[in-house]
Amino acid sequence: MASKSIQGSQTLAKKIRSRRNELGFTIEEAAKRAGVGTKTWCRYEAGESIREDKYRGVCKALNWNYMQEEIDEEKFNIAECRKYEMWSDYIEENYGEIAAASLAIGSDILFDYVKEDLETLSKMPRYSHIGQIEVSFLEYTLPQQFYVRYDYEFLYALYITICKFRQQAKMNLEIVTHSVLEELAIYLMVQESEILMDISDLQLDDDWQDWIFDLFGDMDIVTFLYSNIYLTEDNIYHFDHWMDDQFWQ
Repeated sequence: MASKSIQGSQTLAKKIRSRRNELGFTIEEAAKRAGVGTKTWCRYEAGESIREDKYRGVCKALNWNYMQEEIDEEKFNIAECRKYEMWSDYIEENYGEIAAASLAIGSDILFDYVKEDLETLSKMPRYSHIGQIEVSFLEYTLPQQFYVRYDYEFLYALYITICKFRQQAKMNLEIVTHSVLEELAIYLMVQESEILMDISDLQLDDDWQDWIFDLFGDMDIVTFLYSNIYLTEDNIYHFDHWMDDQFWQ
C-alpha cells in the first residue's frame, strides 16, 4: 500500500507522546526504532509534520498499523479495493463484498510486512527469527507458541502462499485452504485489514470477520493457535504440520 504523508498537529503530537510513554520507550529508543534522529522525533512530539519517507518507521516504532490521526478524519473508500492485487470476484460472489474487501486490503498489508522481515532476515545468520529483528509487526500477530520457529525459511513459505492466493484472485479462481499455513495466511490478511475496514464506508456487523470460518469449514485455527492452548507434536495445528495438506472440502 502507498505510504502516507502526515500533517503535524498538537493532537497528533500528544498521541505520539502518549503512545511512546505507554510502550515505555525513551525518546532515544523510539527514535532508534523509527530510524530517525532524536531531534527529529522531538519535532514530531512538538507537532511538526512527518515526512512521507519517515511515516512507516514512526508507525513501526509505536506498533501502529495506521496513523491514528487519520483514523479520526478519513473514511476509506471501499471501491478502491477493487484495484488491489488480491481483489477476488470468487470471494465476493460466495462470501460478499465485505469479505472480498477485507482480503484485498489485508493481503497488501501482510505482503509488505512479510517482505520487510524477509529482507532483514536475509542479512542475518541462518536460523535467526523474527524475535531478533529490531521491529517486526509479524511478531505481534503470529501464534506465540512457535515464536522462535519464524525464520527466513518459514517466512518465505508464507510469502509464497500469499503470492499463490493473489494469483488465484487475479485469475478469478476458487480460493480454498488445504493446510494450516494457508488458513493462517487468510486469517492474518483479514486481521490486518481490521483498522481500514473499521473506517471504511461499509456497514459492518460485529461478526463481519467470521466469513473466513465458512471458508475454512470451522474455527479451529482460533481454537488451537489463538486460545492459549499448548499444542503437542501430534496435534495437526502444531507448527511441524503447518505445511502439510490436511484439509479437503
